[in-house]
Amino acid sequence: MRALTLLAGLLLITCISLLISLLSGSVAISWQELLAIIAGDADPLQSQVILDLRWPRSLSAFTTGALLSLAGALMQVLLRNPLADPYVLGVSGGAASGALLALLIGLGSLGMHSAAFGGALFSMLLVFGLSHGSGSWTTNRLLLTGVVIAAGWGAVIGFLLALSPEQGLRGMLFWLMGDLSYATSPTPGLLVLLGGLLIAVMAGRPLNILTRGEQTAASLGVHVLALRRLVYLLASLLSATAVTLAGSIGFVGLIVPHMLRLLGVRDQRLLLPASALLGGSLLIIADTLARTLLAPRQLPVGILTALVGVPLFLLLLHHGRNLHSETR
Repeated sequence: MRALTLLAGLLLITCISLLISLLSGSVAISWQELLAIIAGDADPLQSQVILDLRWPRSLSAFTTGALLSLAGALMQVLLRNPLADPYVLGVSGGAASGALLALLIGLGSLGMHSAAFGGALFSMLLVFGLSHGSGSWTTNRLLLTGVVIAAGWGAVIGFLLALSPEQGLRGMLFWLMGDLSYATSPTPGLLVLLGGLLIAVMAGRPLNILTRGEQTAASLGVHVLALRRLVYLLASLLSATAVTLAGSIGFVGLIVPHMLRLLGVRDQRLLLPASALLGGSLLIIADTLARTLLAPRQLPVGILTALVGVPLFLLLLHHGRNLHSETR
C-alpha cells in the first residue's frame, strides 16, 4: 500500500506538472480553452500552440528527466556509490561528442542516436577499463577516472565546435547546455524509456541482492557479470537517448534517487519507477521555468538544473550525513 501510495502521488505530481507546462507560456491559455482544445473545439492558433509546440516539448522534458533519473539510479546501485551519474562519469559527455560528430558530418536522426549510444558505451567502457588498470578496482578510483574522462570529452566537444560552421554554432551551444526547443519527436525516447524501465524493474530483485555486495549476490545465485553488463548497456542507452533529445543536462540523475532514498525508498523495484516519475516531473517544471522566466527569451534548461542541483545536492549532503549508506 505504501508503494502504491508513493507511485500514485508521483503520478499526480507528473500530471500537475504537465498541466502547468501546457498552460504556461507567452500565449496565455486558460483551463477552459485547454479543455476545448482537447475536445477539438478551439481556436486553430491555440490548438497549434498546445498540440504542435507545448505538448511535444513537455513530453520530451518528462522523457528526458525520466531517462536521466533511471540511468542515475541504475549506476548508483551498481557501483554502490551515491555520486555515480551519467554526467559525472563522463557518459553524457561521450554521448554528446558522438551526437555532435554525427551532426557535423550530416547524419540523420538515426545516425545521431546511434553515434550518441556508441559514444556513451565507449565512454563507460573507457572509464571502467582505466579505473581497473593493473591494480584493485575501487569506486573512488572509478569516480576520479570518470571526472578526468568527462574533462577529456569537454575538450573533444570544444574541438568539434571549433570545426562547426558558424551558422549552426549557437544552436549547438544551446543544445550542449541542455535545450528542449527542438525536441519535437518524443515518441522514440518514450519507447526507449518504457522498454528500459520494464527491463530495470524485472532486474529489481537481483539488484536488491547486489546492494549487499558482489560476493553475497553470487552466493545467492545472482549472475553478477551478466547483471553488470546488462546495467552497463541499459544505462548507456538511456543516457544516449536523453542526450539526443535535449543535450547534456546535469544533476537530474544524481539528485532524484537521493531524494527518494531520504524518503525511505530502498527496494529497487519501487525506486526505479519512482525515480523515473520524479525526474520527469522535475525536468518539466525546470523547462517551464526556462520558457517563462525571461519570456519571450528562453534559457537552456540545463542551466536551471545546475543552478538548482548544486545547492540541493549540498543540502542533501548536509542532511543525509552518510550518503554512501543509502545505496546499500
